[in-house]
Amino acid sequence: MRLILLLGAFLFLSIACSKQSGETSSVFIVKVNDEILTKEELEATVPEGLSPEDSTIAAEHYIRMWINNNLMYDVASQKVADKKSIEQLVDNYRQSLTIYQYKEQLVSEKLSKEINNQILLDYYESNKNKFKIDKSLIKGLYLKIPLNAPQIDKVRNWYKTITPANITNIENYCVRNAVEYGYFVDNWVDFNELTEEWPVNYKNESDVIKVNKYFEQKGSKYYYFLHVTDYSLPGDNAPFEYAKSTIKEILINQQKIDFLKKIEEDLYRKALDKGQIIFYSE
Repeated sequence: MRLILLLGAFLFLSIACSKQSGETSSVFIVKVNDEILTKEELEATVPEGLSPEDSTIAAEHYIRMWINNNLMYDVASQKVADKKSIEQLVDNYRQSLTIYQYKEQLVSEKLSKEINNQILLDYYESNKNKFKIDKSLIKGLYLKIPLNAPQIDKVRNWYKTITPANITNIENYCVRNAVEYGYFVDNWVDFNELTEEWPVNYKNESDVIKVNKYFEQKGSKYYYFLHVTDYSLPGDNAPFEYAKSTIKEILINQQKIDFLKKIEEDLYRKALDKGQIIFYSE
C-alpha cells in the first residue's frame, strides 16, 4: 500500500506536468501478468480540476482497482465453469454495441435535426390536448431592487406600462440599481420559481394571477416588482412556445425510427435479391 501511495503521488506530478506540456508517451505504470497499465490510461481516469491531494487519491484508487480486477479476472478465467455462455454474451453485446454505434452514425450523417416551425405548429394544433401543464406559467417583466435604491416611485410607474421608452428607462436604471432584472414577454417562466424568495407566498397562485396583473412586495432588504403580460394555469393546454421543444424531440425521434426502419427494410430486400438470406424448410 505504501508503494501505491508513493506511486500515486509521483503519478499526479507527472500527469499534471504532461498535461501542461502536452506531452504524450507510453510510460508503463504497473504490470499484472501480461496486462500493463500505462500513464495515458491512468491520466484519462483522473478528472480535471482536482487538488493535488484529491488527484493522488484518485490515481491510487484506480491503480488498486485495476490491479484487483486483473488479478480476479485471471483467477476467474481459470475457474469459471460456463465459459461458452460468457462468450455468447460477449458476442451478443459486441453485436448490439456495433449496430447501435452504426445506427447513431447513420442518424448523425443522414438525418437533419432541424424541423420546420410550421410542422411543429401543425403537430401542436392536432395534439394540443396531450400537452397539459402542471404549474402556473407567466410572461412579463420582473425587478428585484434594494430598499435604499433611488426613484422607487418612478420604477412603479415604468414597470406597469411596458413601452419602448419605459423599457429603456428600466434597463438604464437596473444597470446601476437592480439586483435582478428579467424581461420575458416572449418566454414562459414558472411563477412559483420566480417568486419563491418573496416575503409572502401565494397559496392559490392560479386565482391570484387571474385577477392581478401587477405584483409588488417589500421584504427586509428588497422590493419585488412583477408585471404579468400573459399567463397559463395548471390543467391548461401548454402554450405552443412552451411545448415546442418537447414536440421537436417527439418528431425527431419519430423521424429516427422511420429512417432506421427504412434502412433495415432496404438491407433486407437487397439481401433477399442477392441470395444472402436462405430459408430452410423441414
